[in-house]
Amino acid sequence: MSEKPGTQSVQAYWKANLRLVGFCLAIWFVVSYGFGILLVEQMNQIEFFGFKLGFWFAQQGSIYVFLILIVFYAWRMNALDRRFGVEEKQSDEGRGP
Repeated sequence: MSEKPGTQSVQAYWKANLRLVGFCLAIWFVVSYGFGILLVEQMNQIEFFGFKLGFWFAQQGSIYVFLILIVFYAWRMNALDRRFGVEEKQSDEGRGP
């Protein structure tokens, strides 16, 4: 059975996509579980804006990192889509005058 044309390209696209998702999930895991739970005692030795760093990171820092990861993922996926020619086309449909 022969492969469809472009199958290697599709596989390369999904491999790159899954690699990016894995990278983002690894960062998310380290930040939320590692810094927020496992290393909280060590981080609490440092003060950050008057709060213990471990407490601040568990409450606020991990949320900021998560938002940064969302922006990073969208930016990298747009670049990945352009590289593989599957980006969304802008249309003038539905736009006002």
